[in-house]
Amino acid sequence: MLKDFVKMETFLTVARERSFSKASAKLGISQPAVTQQIKYIEAYLEAKIIDRKKNGIRLTPEGEELYKVVTQLEKAILVLEKDVLKIIKKEMTFRLAASYTIGSYVIPGECLNSISESIGNDVVLNIDMTEKIITGLKERKFDVGLIESPLFDDSLIYREWFDDELVIFSNTPLPKTVNTEELYEYKWVCREEGSHTRKLIGEVFEELGVSCKSFNVLSEVSNTTAALQSVKRAKVDPSEPTVSVISKHAIADEVARGELFESRIYGFTMSRKFYIVYTKENKNNVFIDNVVNYIISGKC
Repeated sequence: MLKDFVKMETFLTVARERSFSKASAKLGISQPAVTQQIKYIEAYLEAKIIDRKKNGIRLTPEGEELYKVVTQLEKAILVLEKDVLKIIKKEMTFRLAASYTIGSYVIPGECLNSISESIGNDVVLNIDMTEKIITGLKERKFDVGLIESPLFDDSLIYREWFDDELVIFSNTPLPKTVNTEELYEYKWVCREEGSHTRKLIGEVFEELGVSCKSFNVLSEVSNTTAALQSVKRAKVDPSEPTVSVISKHAIADEVARGELFESRIYGFTMSRKFYIVYTKENKNNVFIDNVVNYIISGKC
């Protein structure tokens, strides 16, 4: 039974995620498949190892004992895997792809160097649109993608990374919070029609009862950098500030230096999730695991 570590990995993931559905997403297999593997283990051991509860799962005493044993096995396998890689001395260039906001503002250059050191191989970063990253992963042009648009594909595994916050910003001082009526007083630099960011912002404003059609729109731009530069170069006008919506990470340095100003809608947070994505065929790839775990750990 212990030779079949796939089922043991499923058990560990369910135990750590405290959820069959979250384990399913992390492993890249269906929830019925997760359930079936757990039932197989229970039948083999002739003991119940997991109790399902309304707020998650709980390990039974037998499950707790199994968890201790399998955790030790997992550590041993990881050590052996590293030893095998040393023997192989595999040389490769790790191909990381990131959407514009993440690649330009979230992943610093030194992070690539530290990832390279952690896996003992070179790392190259490609910055592109999420759609092209998804296609590139499926065509094996990239090893891992970092995306801000949830374009889901059944052949890929998606790991939630962290929550990003979108803020209103300007080169003119703004109040820390604004009400919806004040949004009509600004000059706007908007994202292009059809973009994920435009769609997200539109959904937020629609929920708040704000009509974007009534905005004073100066221009539409295709990416975060264009929005940032358009606002930075706009005329400073306290009576009618030029604004746009952007990830708070993209302007953190300028806000800290007092060059740009950010504001939030009163009583509301505009947020989205960033994802780490890779192919299901790479779910047990040690290089992929090392990079994904390194990024999720927040060391970058």
